[in-house]
Amino acid sequence: MNTNTQTGSDAGAEGLLISHSSTRATVAVPAEWFTGLVQLEMLFSPAGPDRASAGLVTFPAGARTHWHSHPLGQTLLVTAGAGYVQRAGGPLQEIRPGDVVRIPPHTRHWHGAMPESSMSHIAIQEALDGKSADWMEAVSDADYAASGEGSACGG
Repeated sequence: MNTNTQTGSDAGAEGLLISHSSTRATVAVPAEWFTGLVQLEMLFSPAGPDRASAGLVTFPAGARTHWHSHPLGQTLLVTAGAGYVQRAGGPLQEIRPGDVVRIPPHTRHWHGAMPESSMSHIAIQEALDGKSADWMEAVSDADYAASGEGSACGG
């Protein structure tokens, strides 16, 4: 039995790269991309020929992304709380723990917490030519408040 398991960023091609939770930092996300005090823990970033990255994103109540899209799409795995996701021109949709949201490439959308609940999700996306997202304007407070009024939400 081969027990040659390596840890850390210096793992060789034949070893495993293990990112222990105690070694990852949680940071505030850039205010030009989010509304509210959103926190990000990067779980992994591209290393070598791969293009995928993932982060655990935690939104306090009422916090949300700005409008954005991803050149190769995005997958969200909701881990805690309750939130919303909406594509441009589409209905507001409620998301809860265990829900998986697949967002197609180049789809303008936003996601975040409900007004009275925090929400966390793991966001997975791939980079195309080194870019994984195209950020746009903020979802206004008026649009965010209006999107929850009279909308048919489905999980």
